[in-house]
Amino acid sequence: MVPGNLVIGQSGGPTAVINASLAGVIREAKAHSNIRGIYGMRWGIQGFLAGDLVDLRAEDDATLDLLARTPSSALGSCRLKLTDALLPAVLDRLRRFDVRYLFYIGGDDSQNTTHRVVEYCKAQGYELCGIGIPKTVDNDLYGTDHTPGYGSAARFVALSAQQGGRLARDMQKVDPVCVYQAVGRDAGWLAAAAALAREEESDPPHLVYVPERPLTKERLFADAERCLSAYGFVAISVGEGIVWQDGSPVSGTQVFDKFGNPEFGSTGGASAAMVVKSLVCEHLGVRGEFQVVESLQMAGMDRVSDVDRAEAFRAGEEAVRLAAAGRTGLMVAFERVPGPAYECRYVAVPLTRVNEGKQRMPDAFLDDTRSFVTPAFLDYLRPLVGPLPTLARLGYRPVKG
Repeated sequence: MVPGNLVIGQSGGPTAVINASLAGVIREAKAHSNIRGIYGMRWGIQGFLAGDLVDLRAEDDATLDLLARTPSSALGSCRLKLTDALLPAVLDRLRRFDVRYLFYIGGDDSQNTTHRVVEYCKAQGYELCGIGIPKTVDNDLYGTDHTPGYGSAARFVALSAQQGGRLARDMQKVDPVCVYQAVGRDAGWLAAAAALAREEESDPPHLVYVPERPLTKERLFADAERCLSAYGFVAISVGEGIVWQDGSPVSGTQVFDKFGNPEFGSTGGASAAMVVKSLVCEHLGVRGEFQVVESLQMAGMDRVSDVDRAEAFRAGEEAVRLAAAGRTGLMVAFERVPGPAYECRYVAVPLTRVNEGKQRMPDAFLDDTRSFVTPAFLDYLRPLVGPLPTLARLGYRPVKG
């Protein structure tokens, strides 16, 4: 690989550990003599096209240490859809800044951007090493066991379900129905994470609904009746992207972004949690409430998983090592090592593999009989999230009078 400069950007929604990957790239890049300038795109590929770059090599170690523990996207993000018409302009910027190493931290759309830039440069005879660094709280990227950002967002959801679950239990005589919504457009990995909060049979959440399993009103009402009878209240975790059996969003949204993705909760639709709560309350003839948390679960630094942050940082380091070895058109991925103790290898997968579709929850992780998750899913999730705090349980010993 010829000597040259490095450029890195962040794209899409934030996570609590995306900056750890950025810090990992900067740290590792400083150790390679072929990498001269280390530039950051302000506002992702959109800023790069405008020539909006910053000098990251100038950042000192203390700043990088703090960066690895800072949430959201420090360079600024974007959701620009890179069209074929823009590719010549991207190559022009690469030439102008003598960029030979390109890194982009993001989800499937971001990985697709990296892939298309790499392929265009190759066709034009421009030598470029482009590596994708995974990031998404949705955990729906193909080719990897899990994605940086998911463990921390799952911890946020699990802690919210644990604490909100106590509220739902103790307020059941007032609001016997409580519905919590997690993000997840195409997959239910985050909504399912709420199940970690359930230690005893009566603990919330009682039900988990995910996009992988289309919902019917008959099933919803039967589940709610069963839980109300067994526990005295109904606590439900839903993914924002759950659908009815005909494929229509439960939220009723009809608004889509430039990538063709539905925008839940926007004009033309409510939230899935609001709809589910209203239907169940009307059916049971009781009161209830719903809780919708949006960006906070993507940037809750106070609830970061230590494993997630360490893996995100390492993903940045591994990306630089791949590029420094002359490899290109790849994404850093995680491969879980079989065995009782949690361990992951860092591997590289072709960017074409990443764009094959969405990684949804497998059947082995979903219990259709109980509208819940299986022990296999909880075993998969626990090491990514870490231990939850222990809460008190009163004995409720009756006093005879």
